[in-house]
Amino acid sequence: MNESTTPVIKQFTGCATLAAIGIKLRELKVFQPIKQSVQIAQKTIKDSPADKLYDAFISLLAGAHGLVEINMRLRADGALQRAFGRSRCAEQSVVQDTLNACTPENVEQMEQAMESIYRQHSQGYQHDYQARFQVLDVDMSGLPCGPKAAFATKGYFAKQRNRRGRQLGRVLASHYGEIVVDRLFDGKTQLTRALQPLLLAAEATLHLDADKRRRTIVRVDAGGGSLGDVNWLLARDYQVHCKDYSGQQAKRLARSVHDWYIDPQLPERQFGWVSEATEAYVRPVKRLAVRCRQQDGQWAYGVLISALSAQHVLTLTGQSLSLLDDPAAVLLAYVRFYDQRGGGVETSFKGDKQGLGIGKRSKKRFAAQQMVMLLGSLAHNVIIWARRWLASPALQHYGMLRMVRDVFHISGFLLTDALGQVVQIVLNQAAPLAPALVDPLGALLARTHVAVTLGQT
Repeated sequence: MNESTTPVIKQFTGCATLAAIGIKLRELKVFQPIKQSVQIAQKTIKDSPADKLYDAFISLLAGAHGLVEINMRLRADGALQRAFGRSRCAEQSVVQDTLNACTPENVEQMEQAMESIYRQHSQGYQHDYQARFQVLDVDMSGLPCGPKAAFATKGYFAKQRNRRGRQLGRVLASHYGEIVVDRLFDGKTQLTRALQPLLLAAEATLHLDADKRRRTIVRVDAGGGSLGDVNWLLARDYQVHCKDYSGQQAKRLARSVHDWYIDPQLPERQFGWVSEATEAYVRPVKRLAVRCRQQDGQWAYGVLISALSAQHVLTLTGQSLSLLDDPAAVLLAYVRFYDQRGGGVETSFKGDKQGLGIGKRSKKRFAAQQMVMLLGSLAHNVIIWARRWLASPALQHYGMLRMVRDVFHISGFLLTDALGQVVQIVLNQAAPLAPALVDPLGALLARTHVAVTLGQT
């Protein structure tokens, strides 16, 4: 940059690091499939419908937990708009109108665009199935909303009795933390009804043929552990690792355990092999019972069902195959691998609710809510990809909340040339994370010829 001949405009932004991510997204044309595919029947006056969807998406990355925050988070930050390629920002009520104008056909278009984006930019789609198993966690999470919203019905919403809402079903590529599929259901739908449509959608996104399915582990809780669902998964050649749907059956099967082993890390939990044989499943499976001592002294029982071999489970949990002759270690590996759901799909729901506010944006029209949900899914994946792009040890354990709140909200200045192109980003050197991010951001933007430096703000 030749400062003596190039006019430079300096603008302050509260999200200088997010601006850098915006420049990278423009380079990769991440949002382009949505702009090309989603055709909302609405007139363009100042902003096209696609531009307004883009504004909503940017606001999610900027920490907006409600679309009403677009005016504060994005409309008031001209520098951030410029970094994402926008010369202006639509007013929040206009963005709301565009979402309300969406139809089921627009939702299908959006889902197809999301498939295209995932295939182009994700690690999950590029997974090497020969090198190791793909792990897909499937689960549901309640999204409470007003009683007059479409498909808002009474259902299970944690710690909220008699509440109405909808259910979010998710398939997560757990090795990478990426959302493969998000789908919205009415409030009473649980995993036993949603599992198959969710997996079929994930198969389409990932192009899972029979060979890939044999190298894919589907891990679900008891909601997806019915005999019909497990047999459906086994018949499609998936490797299954789940909890049995029936609590009463789990209690009965636990009586057939000959030897109980104590969990060394959780002494109140014990596990053992179910000795009762079964021919109910279309492929051979292993079953182990788990019991936990409750506060009243009674046992709570569960049964894990797994199509995985002991060798596979030890490898998946990072343990030596020399433990194959240790029955307690093998049992513990099966239990630990199921426990890892807590750090996968369950953590993804928690992180999205805290960092992206997915439980706080409620639209009355179902299609509008689906569009908001899919924009949130894209925001989740972009944050996951941004953490990978930056490859900074300081961010290794950062979840959604800390990425949005602490990383994306480092303030600074954006310097633009006479053509309106960003040529330099100056991070606030007083921000704790700024020194650690200067070099990673500089490397990230090297191809766009945008310099990243430290300075005072």
